[in-house]
This record gives sequence, C-alpha cells and structure tokens, in this order.
Amino acid sequence: MSDRVSAIEYIRGLAMLGVVGIHTGAYSLNNPDVNLHLFAALEIFTRFSVPIFFFVSAFGLFWRYQPEEPFHYGAFLRRRLRAVLLPYLVWSLFYMAHYSWSAGESRLWDVQTVVEYLLFGLASYQLYFLVILIWFYLLMPLWRALVPLLIRRPVSSLAGLLILQIAFNYYSSYCLLPDSDNYFWRTAIQYRLSYWVLHYVFVFLLGAVCAVRFADFSALLARYRRTIAAFFLATLSFMLAGYYWLILHDRYTPAEAVNTVHQLSPEGMLYTLASCLFFFDLLQRPLPPRFARWLGLLARYSFPVYLIHPLIMHYLDNWLAAAGQAMTTPVVIGFYVVTVAGSLYFGALVHKLGALAPGIGSALAGASFRPAAKGKSTGD
Repeated sequence: MSDRVSAIEYIRGLAMLGVVGIHTGAYSLNNPDVNLHLFAALEIFTRFSVPIFFFVSAFGLFWRYQPEEPFHYGAFLRRRLRAVLLPYLVWSLFYMAHYSWSAGESRLWDVQTVVEYLLFGLASYQLYFLVILIWFYLLMPLWRALVPLLIRRPVSSLAGLLILQIAFNYYSSYCLLPDSDNYFWRTAIQYRLSYWVLHYVFVFLLGAVCAVRFADFSALLARYRRTIAAFFLATLSFMLAGYYWLILHDRYTPAEAVNTVHQLSPEGMLYTLASCLFFFDLLQRPLPPRFARWLGLLARYSFPVYLIHPLIMHYLDNWLAAAGQAMTTPVVIGFYVVTVAGSLYFGALVHKLGALAPGIGSALAGASFRPAAKGKSTGD
C-alpha cells in the first residue's frame, strides 16, 4: 500500500471549490432574475462539499490512528485542538470585530452573545464546520470503539447506519422546531445544525471504515466503477429534479428550494455517499499533470481559503454594488473566480508567514489538511 493517498488530497481541493461555489450562489441571489441553472450548479451540484470534508477528516484520522494501535487521547486532543481550536477562536473574534466595526454594532460583545457565537460558530457562516469537527475530535474514543464493530460487516453495518442517519436528519431538518420556553433548550435546538455531530456520523464513520479497510475499499471501487458512476449520476439527477420541481411546480424561490433540497435531506445523504465513492475512485486514477497540480494547490491552502473567502466575497460584493453592477451570469462566474484566486493568494501568504513566524501561522491556519505518510503527520 502506498504511504500517501493522493485521492484524499485532491478531494480536499475539489471540495474547497464546492464550498466557495455554495457561498457564491448565495450572493448571486442579489439579482432577482437569477440564472436558475447556474444557481443549481453552484448550490446543488456542490452539496457534497461540506459532508465530504468530514469523510476526508475521518479517513486521515484513522489512516494514522489505526484502531488496533496504541492511542493517547490527551496528546491527540492537545494536538488537534491546537491545530483547529486556536484558528477557530482567532478567526471568530476577527469576524466579530470586523462586523462590529463595519456595522457599528457594539452589542455583539455582550457576554451572552459572545458565548453563543463561539459555541455555535456564528461569527461567520462557514465556521460551524470547525465546531462540529472539534466535537468529532472530542468524541474520538467513541469512534475508535465503534469502527472495529463496523468493520466486521462493513457493508451491512454502514447500510443500517445510513438508514438511521437519513431518518434522524429528516426529523431534525423538517420536523424539529425550537419552540420551547426554556432559553437554553430553545437555543440548543435553534443552532443544532451548527454543532450536532449526529448529522454527520454516517459520513464520518464511512471515512474511518474506508481508511481501516483501505485495500478492500479500493478493490470495491475498481470492481463496481460503472455502478458507482451511475449511482452518482442518479443521485445528482434526483437532487436536481427536486430543486427544479420545487421552483417550477411548487413556486418555491431558489433560496427556499436549496434550503429544502440540501445535504441533510434524504436525497442529499444518498448524494453524499455517491460523491464520496465516485470522487475517490475518479481522483485516485492518474490525472492530467496540470489538473493534479491545481487540485494539490487547493488542498494545500484549503484551510486558509476556507477561513478567508467570506471576507473577500464581502468586499467584492460591496465593490460591485458601488459600481452598480448587477449579478449577471458573467459577473457571478467572475465573482467566483476572483474569490478563489484571492483566497489562494492569501493562503500562500499565510504559509510564507508561517515559515517566518510559526506562532502567527499556526494561529491563522493551524490545520493544513494535508495528507502524509502513514505514521507521520497527516491531514487529520
């Protein structure tokens, strides 16, 4: 077995493009005559992006920390929290300070508000992912106990877990309401999408099982390559059909449609599974050198890109509004390209700064999500 799994690195790069696409789609709604098809490409096709990051994170963790090997929870936790919690706190406070300054809103610094923002990742719309990831790290002993049970019968175990996941996510997404009079319970339910690891347990454990049983996983991908590709196309078509049906038949707005057909919906869960299998199989094959370099670059800078791109979008949107430029199709595409390019440039600067001042680099981008040799530092 190779010491490096290049597909994991490339998936990070691809998923980062998807995350920027999702957030670009939100800005495209500034144009009331939004291009429905471009919006679908930005908001529906990319819906695998956030869940697949949990798949990749779990794969990295269990690629390095095999269940049968010794595991030191304290050392693991210190390392992981230093790599993720520190940048999370730094960037949360930065986004809060930026909003307070730009909007002249001082009430943001009330103790209760600060606690809510930090507990639930509310300082910026992308930060909730890090809150959930931290909870996955805190619960690592549980995952290490579950994975050996799952790998005894991986297919049937994961199939059963998928059914339970779909049922739980359906209830949480469409049935559960924060209607309690108790402030703490109401707040906990209101922000559940920002910290409940239960929404992503299946895809996380899928990544863990695939890492532990990597040889079998690779053989399965090779054996069922055409079936996996068909499954991916079918689930994507299912997602798109739901999106267009809601808009054209039920008269939903585009925003309402994508908030209904999302990654936690039943069709979204199936699409997540299909995407994990399809992209892993696709990206572990030999790739055109230039394409592989670009995906590798995106993977290398994925964490700083993830952290900075909302700020770049904010000022780019302000500039377009001041120029009186509507979010037409060419402008939306340009908006996306400029955001990716600007975020990558920032990522390169952070890595250079980290080489000169490791403490500052660690605070700005403590987790690089880069794969590594087994038994060495990895993208966990």
